[in-house]
Amino acid sequence: MSNSQLNLNFGDGSVSLSFSKEAAQDLQGALQELLGRLKAVATNPAGGSQRPTPQKPMEYRYQGPVFLEVFCNPNIWASPFAAKILLTVRDERIRLTTEVDLTQVLEDLEQYVQQF
Repeated sequence: MSNSQLNLNFGDGSVSLSFSKEAAQDLQGALQELLGRLKAVATNPAGGSQRPTPQKPMEYRYQGPVFLEVFCNPNIWASPFAAKILLTVRDERIRLTTEVDLTQVLEDLEQYVQQF
């Protein structure tokens, strides 16, 4: 299991962290599942006579050289393209928490996995 630098971009900057290909693929799978939940909410919009079925939030945690946590509540976003995730990266010296576009994280992960 080799670790390389995963670069995650967000509106006002980026962060790079040591991340394995396997962990990136696990995170991709979790985000694809989240996309399915977001689509379920989007295809059954509120306002009609039937309320959309609430979807459970997505939580992903990776403990490696740094700790990475990803959280998203699919019930608050109108579409998968509007969705943002809460991203936390931390180690013993620093903690970074920011909101990132879901589509940007998916693109960054795809680019990272294609390196291998």
